[in-house]
Amino acid sequence: MVSRISHFLFSMVLIMGATSAMAQKQFTLEDLNFGGKNYRQMSPQNRTLYWWGDKLVHATDSLCSLVDVNTAKEKPLFTLDQMREWSELGKKLRSLRGVSMPYAGKPLALVHTAKKRILVNFRTKNVEWSQDCSKETQASDWCKQSRAVAFVDGDNLYVRDAAGQLMRVTKDGSRNIVYGQSVHRNEFGIDGGMFWNPRGTKLAFYRMDQSMVADYPLINVPELSDTAHLMATPAPEKYPMAGQTSHKVTIGVYDVASGSIIYLNAGDPTDRYFCGITWSPDGGTIYVQQMNRAQNDMHMVSYNAATGEPVAELYHESHPKYIEPGAPLSFLPWDASKFILQSEKDGFNHLYLYDVKGNLLKQLTSGNWEVTKLVGFDTKSRAVVIESTEAHDLQNNIFRVDIASGKRTRIDADGKGVHSCLMSENGTFAVDWYQEPDVPRNIDILNTANGKAVRFFTAPDPWIGYAVPTYKNGTIKAADGTTDLYYRMVLPPDFDASKKYPTVVYVYGGPHTRNVDAGWHWRSRSWETYMAQRGYVLFILDNRGSNRRGREFGLATYRQLGQVEMQDQMKGVEFLRTQPYVDMDRLGVHGWSFGGFMTISLMTNYPDVFKVGVAGGPVIDWKWYEVMYGERYMSTPQLNPEGYEKASLLNKAKNLKGRLQIIQGLNDPVVLPQHAYSFLKACIAAGTQPDFFVYPGEPHNMRGHQSVHLHERITRYFDDYLK
Repeated sequence: MVSRISHFLFSMVLIMGATSAMAQKQFTLEDLNFGGKNYRQMSPQNRTLYWWGDKLVHATDSLCSLVDVNTAKEKPLFTLDQMREWSELGKKLRSLRGVSMPYAGKPLALVHTAKKRILVNFRTKNVEWSQDCSKETQASDWCKQSRAVAFVDGDNLYVRDAAGQLMRVTKDGSRNIVYGQSVHRNEFGIDGGMFWNPRGTKLAFYRMDQSMVADYPLINVPELSDTAHLMATPAPEKYPMAGQTSHKVTIGVYDVASGSIIYLNAGDPTDRYFCGITWSPDGGTIYVQQMNRAQNDMHMVSYNAATGEPVAELYHESHPKYIEPGAPLSFLPWDASKFILQSEKDGFNHLYLYDVKGNLLKQLTSGNWEVTKLVGFDTKSRAVVIESTEAHDLQNNIFRVDIASGKRTRIDADGKGVHSCLMSENGTFAVDWYQEPDVPRNIDILNTANGKAVRFFTAPDPWIGYAVPTYKNGTIKAADGTTDLYYRMVLPPDFDASKKYPTVVYVYGGPHTRNVDAGWHWRSRSWETYMAQRGYVLFILDNRGSNRRGREFGLATYRQLGQVEMQDQMKGVEFLRTQPYVDMDRLGVHGWSFGGFMTISLMTNYPDVFKVGVAGGPVIDWKWYEVMYGERYMSTPQLNPEGYEKASLLNKAKNLKGRLQIIQGLNDPVVLPQHAYSFLKACIAAGTQPDFFVYPGEPHNMRGHQSVHLHERITRYFDDYLK
């Protein structure tokens, strides 16, 4: 009798829970997708904060305020209407969020428009200085010290000084000869190609000769509204494929005063990569990390900025497989003879203190965890502030490291979650943005010396009133039987453990990315929420080869991409088999880019396991992928033919049994459309039947509102064939 009553009560609880979930509001893709009309208000609120020296500024669209770092109280500085009047921009200035204050102690606000760069004195209420920026069409880098700007226009490099004088630095720029922009296809942490010295008197810049690199024939399809053009036009992409001829890079130095250019004498730069460019504090020396094409041997060399001649080799690192080069050097603000170098040489990314002669003074951090970012320096107490995974693999916390003793002290408020830090000029204070699995966003002001935190902002939960899924986190063992792998599971809002649910494995699996961390909802993607609302279970596992787990964790996939990753993902499938609510007859898989490669790999290597898959922008054969990324993880097709053959999906097309949809951006310059087209040809030859959808004009990821269309298409495919 008791058991019958208990069963009745339990059933009533489930019914009431289901009724409650149904009564709550339902999400749409317009709410959840980043291209959606309601996405901004459905995302955790944030605040635009930046440092004016050691003073904290809060900017909204209509107001800039000064924030007291000890109390978090705000005092207005100026309004949008005032700045419109003082800058004489009127309604051309739409928001104050892009305004900054580059000079500590000076009441100067830097205002940008498409045509002018303006410094407004908000005490005198006048324009103090302005500069034309109408020609900065391709890339630009403004130097606050000299107020000179370097920019690329019409493929050539120019410098405009503070007085407005325009100087043409190069004359032979073209799509073959690229100046002042990112090289090596943005690998090795490269983001931009112009580097001012600390005084703004000299400019280092990349010059990339890619005339010898083959063109891939992308095309531009005319817009529907473009009635003047009937025919698609060529849009070729310089694309060096693995094992093929790559580009040639040199580093130039332009002297603003003399107008002269010298190039660093690094020897023959063919088949080498140049990254981590750093100026010495006095602006007389340039430090460059130089990597061989095999990416297993790196030399850090100093150069005389006046002559371009090498001065000394200060550091050398090699590894039998590959090296992930570190960030640029960080010189101690109080001692220009010492710098911090980041390296994975002990198995995890850590900090090392060197002098300018190349002598290792000490290892500053160590342990089986990663330094994820060197944030800055506390100059008063002579410490460095870092973000790291020391507290937990899934977290990112803020630590203060004393340079003299090496003592580490966590300075964020609670030691949980995922933190991101921005320091004041002298490092006495920092702003800490953070999330936890049940915290959408908090913002604290930290005293870096004593760790005292003042709450500036607590974001409300934007999903109150909605039928929100359950987000779970846990670990399983990798295929090696010893390594812990972290997963996230998303369960429907009206979840009933006695039912069977269609389940989708979302996968990425590649280097430099992880899907699971201790952020809000365990960093669940919004599409997962949408799918859970529609009655699916979602499962996401970070396999070996993903990042922030140390060198060996990443190296597990070397020369055999997809193999170890699949083994680990199948351990996730084994785990799903043990969950009574997972319908193993309705198991799907979805991923994009490397995840697209993994999706088709799983569909064709385990054709009886996965019923439905959606692969976006998938790599099909690594010999068609770019040199820098492809050769780091796979070597070359000439040196690793077995690995390339094993990873290729062309010879797996015959194994396809389930429903597979491939989605491709027609103008994808990253994973070229050739991958998808070739797999389709292989399927035609094998008699298998994938589905295919293309987005004309779109690159590797769909932009704007087209992303809503994309995720509706992905959802419909699972609804049609899996649900």
